[in-house]
Amino acid sequence: MWHVIRQRVRTGIVTEPPPADVQRVEIARIHDELLHILGRALTIREVDAGSCNGCELEIHALGNPYYNIEGLGIKFVASPRHADMLLVTGPVSRHMEEALRRTLEATPEPRIVVAVGDCGCTGGVFGAGYASCGRVAEVVPVDVEVPGCPPTPLALLRGILGAVRGRRGA
Repeated sequence: MWHVIRQRVRTGIVTEPPPADVQRVEIARIHDELLHILGRALTIREVDAGSCNGCELEIHALGNPYYNIEGLGIKFVASPRHADMLLVTGPVSRHMEEALRRTLEATPEPRIVVAVGDCGCTGGVFGAGYASCGRVAEVVPVDVEVPGCPPTPLALLRGILGAVRGRRGA
């Protein structure tokens, strides 16, 4: 056990460097534009339709102090009846197909559907098969796709901004 402790002391704390200033500026710009467009709260229901949870980890990162989407008035809700937007991750498994359709039906109009991750956008490595319907758009209509495996929190913010921009123009 002492050799582990010595190694820890020699190595120190290992963390990633903070994001570049360019990224901070873009996050601030996205925050400002979202606040300007929304003018009120945006509520999101996240639906895991069969993902590996990589996308969920990045979605959870949006709530940390660095990205601070709660400060923008964007909140995650437990019920689709309270949601303005659905964030759907993963290829839609056959077992989640009906649940996803019901979730969409329970979400009041006007609603926005965002497919997240390569699996949600294209079916990813799973595609369509006996256990998977493939991409989210095969089951429900999608307004915006956010590719990446998994997409970064900044890419998710860009996708949410794009979806809100699109809805405002509609």
